[in-house]
Amino acid sequence: MIAEKLEHSHDPKAIAARLKRGPRASYLRDLVYGGIDGAVTTFAIMAGVVGAELSAGVVLVLGIANLLADGFSMAAGNYSSTQTEIDEYRFTRQMEERHVRVAPEGEREELRQILSNMGFQDEELHHAVETIANQRERWIDIMMTEEHGLPPITRSPIKAAAFTFLAFVVCGSVPIIPFALPGGAQTLVATIMTGVVFFSIGSLRSRWSPTPWWRAGLETFAVGMLAASVAFVVGYLLRGLA
Repeated sequence: MIAEKLEHSHDPKAIAARLKRGPRASYLRDLVYGGIDGAVTTFAIMAGVVGAELSAGVVLVLGIANLLADGFSMAAGNYSSTQTEIDEYRFTRQMEERHVRVAPEGEREELRQILSNMGFQDEELHHAVETIANQRERWIDIMMTEEHGLPPITRSPIKAAAFTFLAFVVCGSVPIIPFALPGGAQTLVATIMTGVVFFSIGSLRSRWSPTPWWRAGLETFAVGMLAASVAFVVGYLLRGLA
């Protein structure tokens, strides 16, 4: 029987070092979100322009304008939403600190019920409550995660915005690159290249998901191509207005 692969070491020293370092903020969703949106929107613009039978120059103008404007808009929106998460965390933590200070017995009861739901009983429950209650910051940490469902770490709004913008620009550039180069079959080349981007982003997402890499890749590929197909049809139907 082949041993299953473990994601990290369980050596006591390795465990101690990992716990001392603490959890790290992940910006994977910002990369995936920005990359998919960048590729989808720019490819959709390209498909719409091609469907309307406009020139390659129009593809470049609209594509580059979208890369900068929409990319910045997404980054700004992600910055604001991430900052809102931080503000919510700070507000809730201040509230819990006040409750611990003003109504400690009520907070102890909340802690007791939380630990009871985890399986602590009788003497061990009493000991656990007293031990945690004597560590104020740890007490509040538990209330933040167990009572309010807020994560123990917060992400940087600037990093979240930067990763979103970077992924948007890099992936969103793919559909319009062929139109900046000499040669024919630009639409076909752009479609193939963008399809590879869709599949790659989906496959990358699977590293942190139970979904198989090929299925995640195909799902993202299908969503991207569907969006582009809609844009192409709309552009084709409205081609006489250009």
